[in-house]
Amino acid sequence: MYDKELVLEILGQIYQAAQTILKRFEPVKTVSDFADSPAGMEKLDSICMLLIAIGEALKNLDKTTNKSLLPRYPQVDWKKAKGMRDIISHHYFETDVDVIYDVCKNHIPELAQTINKMIRELS
Repeated sequence: MYDKELVLEILGQIYQAAQTILKRFEPVKTVSDFADSPAGMEKLDSICMLLIAIGEALKNLDKTTNKSLLPRYPQVDWKKAKGMRDIISHHYFETDVDVIYDVCKNHIPELAQTINKMIRELS
């Protein structure tokens, strides 16, 4: 068995980061909104930092739960979510803006929803 309070704390941090990404991504309508201005690049940088934090937290969650929690929620591709951290961290200057845009638009909402469900079910 794992430390449920610690797991809930990690899940809460992931949920907050996902909500922050969604809020920061709200005004972004196209990839060029990220890439074509200094303000867009700052927004991209801040979102990438949060994606790194989410990936790291997911790895810690796996360690804390002996990889028993995430597989119970297959609606999220956890391997890719954790891998995003490695890609951004180790290949930052090669990060594909199109991929970050897609992640924010199509995957973060589902991630946030799933994390929220996990928190409710564990509380």
